[in-house]
Order: sequence, then C-alpha cells, then structure tokens
Amino acid sequence: MAHEHEQVMKTGCNAADIAPAAEGVAGGSAAESGSSDHDLARRIEATERDCAESKDRYLRLCAEFENYKKLAQRDQTDYAKYAAEKVLKELLPVADNLERAIAHARSANADPVIVNGLDLIARQLQDALQKAGAEPIAALGKPFDPSLHQALAQMESSEHDPETVIEEAQRGYVLHGRILRPSLVTVSKTPAS
Repeated sequence: MAHEHEQVMKTGCNAADIAPAAEGVAGGSAAESGSSDHDLARRIEATERDCAESKDRYLRLCAEFENYKKLAQRDQTDYAKYAAEKVLKELLPVADNLERAIAHARSANADPVIVNGLDLIARQLQDALQKAGAEPIAALGKPFDPSLHQALAQMESSEHDPETVIEEAQRGYVLHGRILRPSLVTVSKTPAS
C-alpha cells in the first residue's frame, strides 16, 4: 500500500482517484487480492496517464495564454502608436496646399504680413504633425530609396551622381518608422554621350 501511495505522490494525482480500488483490495480474500492488485495497478496506470495528459494540456494552455497576452499587448501598443495615422494622412494634403499657397503668395508679391501669417500657420501645422509622430522624409540630394521615395521622372544631370534625388514634388512622411506617404521625386541619371 505504501508503494501505491508513493506512485500517487510521484504523479501528483489525488488519492481520491484510486480510493474505490483500494477499498476493494482491503476487503477481499487472498485469491481476490491477486486479481484486485492487478486491477488496482491498471487503474493506477490509467490514472497516471490521465494525470500526465491533464498536466500536458494544462502546460500547453498556459503557453498559449502567455502567447495570447503578448500578442494582445503588442496589438494594443501598435494601436496606440499608430492611432493618429488616419488623421495625419488627411492633414498632409492640407500642409502641402498651405505650402503651395505660401509659394504662390511670394511669387505674386502679396502683402508681406499675409505671407508671414501663412508661414506662421505652416510652422504650427508642421509642429503639430511632428508632435503626433509624423516626421518628414529627407529627400533632396539623397540617394534614391524606393522604400522612401516614389520616382516621378528621371532627368539627365552631370552635376549629381546617378540615382540621386534632385527635385521633390511632394514631401513624404513617416510615422514611427512606418511610411505614411512616400516622397514624390525626380531622380538624376547619367547624361547620354
């Protein structure tokens, strides 16, 4: 009986699982005892298997739950990090149009007070974009990078290295390393001989 108790303790199974079998052994004769011992051993083995399977299921479930928690936490962090993405994409054309309006006002010799006011508004908008996480992509004079720039045209140039951005038609932006909008650029190429 001590040996059986030792097996139960090793497997972590509850003694109540094998109590009915133990009662049958205690009340029988010597002849019944041999077959009951065999029956009890089978029940103990079955209970040990059940315990091992339950423990395995428990460990797998714990691992799955930990993975789920990590995934949910990452999703929540990403959501918070990129929550402003949609609004920023809507504001970028406004910033572009404001810059065009300032350039037009300067070329039309508009009242300097109006141009200065527009400049101030443009700076405030750029500051707001940066506070929300949007950073402009540096493009002019940089090597062409298809992950950051979208080429609109190529222009022959002996002043610049080939595949260098020489004009920027529209400024690009990134949000925490993710492209909000690529820069629309003109890229240099080697002049034809």
